[in-house]
Amino acid sequence: MSFLDYVASRWQSLLVDSFQHASMVVQCIVLATIVGVLVGVAVYRSPAGAAIATALSSAILTVPSFALFGLLIPVLGLGVAPSVVTLVLYALLPIVRNTIVGLSTVDQPILDAARGIGMSRFAVLTRVELRLAWRAILAGMRVSTQMLMGIAAIAAYVKGPGLGNLIFSGLGQLGGANALNMAVAGTVGVIVLALLLDAVFVLIGRLTTSRGIRG
Repeated sequence: MSFLDYVASRWQSLLVDSFQHASMVVQCIVLATIVGVLVGVAVYRSPAGAAIATALSSAILTVPSFALFGLLIPVLGLGVAPSVVTLVLYALLPIVRNTIVGLSTVDQPILDAARGIGMSRFAVLTRVELRLAWRAILAGMRVSTQMLMGIAAIAAYVKGPGLGNLIFSGLGQLGGANALNMAVAGTVGVIVLALLLDAVFVLIGRLTTSRGIRG
């Protein structure tokens, strides 16, 4: 069976796997953004705190994904839980780092003007600083999303959902009927989803960033 015939005969299951893959990545990015922005807000005023937060999130990336998935099996078992925890941890660095950079680079005269009109510290943070840092935060989310697209495929190692199951099944049956088609379909699916989500982030950036900030 040719690759195109394989896709045509199994398009429904491929769509389901693709949806599960994209859904897991998007939900993990949302969770990582909440955690990463909170961490960034907590430490961006402290050079030492910012350095520690960046170092810790960087250290996570030095752990091979297979190893991290494996280490979580005794604690969280198999399935969605270890997949989500691993993906959220891997997504933190770009978001934490960009949140710190974005908040730290807001011009001081802008902050002084906001305080001068009577805005509270919380209002300055939420209505001025985070809005001006949004472009940097979104860039971090975009980088993390592309990174997670590939790592999410490895979640099949712990019985996680998504296109990784196709890739692992195909590689495990190489030489058998449609084994190569399965692996290629899963790989191509990951690439297509990555490109689609990247386009979505570009659109979100255009819709949520004012023309003046876009420059």
